[in-house]
Amino acid sequence: MRKHKLYANLKKCIFGASEIPVLGCLVGKNGVRPDPGKVTVINEWPTPSNVKELRQFLGLATYLCKYVSNYAGKIRTLSQLLKKDVVWDWTAEGQQAFDAVKQGLTEAPILAVSDQDRPFHVVCDASDFAVGCALMQHDHEGRDRVVYFQSRQLKPAKRNYPVHDKELLAMKYALAKFRVYLLGSRPFVVYTDHASLRTAIKSPHISQRMARWLSFFEEYNFQVEYKPGRLNSWATRCRVDPIMRCTRPTTMQLASYGRLLPRRLC
Repeated sequence: MRKHKLYANLKKCIFGASEIPVLGCLVGKNGVRPDPGKVTVINEWPTPSNVKELRQFLGLATYLCKYVSNYAGKIRTLSQLLKKDVVWDWTAEGQQAFDAVKQGLTEAPILAVSDQDRPFHVVCDASDFAVGCALMQHDHEGRDRVVYFQSRQLKPAKRNYPVHDKELLAMKYALAKFRVYLLGSRPFVVYTDHASLRTAIKSPHISQRMARWLSFFEEYNFQVEYKPGRLNSWATRCRVDPIMRCTRPTTMQLASYGRLLPRRLC
């Protein structure tokens, strides 16, 4: 430090610690976890009695949403109360959603620190109201470790999409959110629990929307593998409501997508 003329404030230094606080998180050799102090504040948060209190609660909870699978689905009922011209009415469903957010943070897994020397894999899923995804890696013992959770609610127009379009939207959302980890990295795998993506993509009559999404996928070096929901527990955790599933397994190589694009996009 003397050689490079760097200075440190001893009052702000931590020595011999197994974990250090960084932006509301604790970072250690085993991974990243939310600050227990913030989790305690959320767990002890009283039931909101008005919109302002609910907005304050969601503001803190959303800061830690990367630790919670399907966070957007969990807060759907609560976010409806924040809309204009909606009369405040705290129902049993709202209380259930409120408790689900608390439980999600209490049971949040320790997130793995991404390792660019190991391949990534992505799990994504969609429901009628939201899409969710998880960026994952295998650790040195071969266990699945979550690096990041992401989810979002669907706007009314997107709720009308066909099921296979929603599943593709979940995949597009995942790749866009995890772009900094995936773009230019070694080949990776995207797991989906919806087998109809195979027939939707191979159809000669793809929509312009699907053509745009397939063009977006061309940037990435990955393959898509179908894994049934009963074998894909992380996909189940990423979504909100159960959707109809197929059971026939398949693997799709992204290299074949280019042949399916309209010529004006190739």
